[in-house]
Amino acid sequence: QNSQKRSNSTPENPPPKRTLSSRSPYALLSPNSFSLSVTPSPKYAERSSRGEVVTSFGSVQGPSWSGTGGRGCTLKLYGLPEENLTKSYKFMFQKALDVREVLSWRIEELGDALKSHHRLEDFASVTLPAQEPVTVLGRVGCDSNGKLNAKSVTLEGDRQYSSGGQIPLELSELKEYSLFPGQIVALEGTNSTGKKMVVSKLYEVTP
Repeated sequence: QNSQKRSNSTPENPPPKRTLSSRSPYALLSPNSFSLSVTPSPKYAERSSRGEVVTSFGSVQGPSWSGTGGRGCTLKLYGLPEENLTKSYKFMFQKALDVREVLSWRIEELGDALKSHHRLEDFASVTLPAQEPVTVLGRVGCDSNGKLNAKSVTLEGDRQYSSGGQIPLELSELKEYSLFPGQIVALEGTNSTGKKMVVSKLYEVTP
């Protein structure tokens, strides 16, 4: 009978630990393999192009500036005083009220252009129910944070006719259309419930 010999392992004589070979996957993922070196690479430290000027144009070494006269000259602002900057201001800083005024003025300006170009009558409110087709003016918007699609198009009315009210649009009756958020348009349609406008005709600003 061949009996298997048990290894004589006691606390005083622990079994020898197996050494990990270089081909073992555990050796590749050891903490020593991920330790970062603090000293920079010798190739980076011995580079010879530090601060080297690659190319230059014109004479830029020690320019000298000189002028003649200048005594007793006065500055004169051209144009209207309110159009000239005479004091410091915050660059690229806009207040919400100023942005609203500009957007509202833009709707009124393009609304007049649409009315004269397409020979439209006075605009109606986007929030009032209308059983008969009416023409409204406003800015195209989106009712969600996603991309604009046929189910998420809204119209934000102007302040003059609609007091800035907003209403969803139903575009299924239009044969073709191309809209983007912020576009100023005039629409013709019905709003029987006052909660959704079914658009039958679209008036856009043409060049």
